Amino acid sequence: MVRGLVVAATLLLAAIGGSVRAEPDVPSLLLAAAEGGARIEPDLGDWRVDAGSDAQITASLHAINKLITGGGALGYSPVLTLACRRDGEPRWSEWLQLKDPVSASRKITISVIVDGGKTDESWSVGPRGRTLVRDGDDGIKRLVSASRLTLSWRFGLLSGRGEADFELAGLSKAIGQIAASCKTDPP
Repeated sequence: MVRGLVVAATLLLAAIGGSVRAEPDVPSLLLAAAEGGARIEPDLGDWRVDAGSDAQITASLHAINKLITGGGALGYSPVLTLACRRDGEPRWSEWLQLKDPVSASRKITISVIVDGGKTDESWSVGPRGRTLVRDGDDGIKRLVSASRLTLSWRFGLLSGRGEADFELAGLSKAIGQIAASCKTDPP
């Protein structure tokens, strides 16, 4: 909303200042900018919804905590992504993107804590060990009414554990937007 108002104000000042000719296009631009600024979007919190070129609609969220990279110099927040494929199976999936690889090659056990309730799940290990994947809508379904998610895993036998904490504000609206774009029902 603020961005649209700033654009409208900038165009108005430019027109008054003479750097933009006051032709019929300027009022149209001002109206379009004002309408864009007044548009009400669903409150998705910190979720970022995106449409990929591979017919997947995704919603991604950075963890609220940081992990230290293997070199120890830099910290980063793991990213949780929920996805829906328009065509194909599995339709729904979720994955955790890491910068440091895990040593597991096919499957990894992840401790999943949703609003305090803990369970262990088997997730697939993606390319180069930096993506942990869980297919199916049941994983996403458990998050719809949740407010917090913690994922915990072992990087390797001697490497210790990793943990990612997520505040899920706006998730149900993000899932609704994904489902609508994917032309399917939410899980």
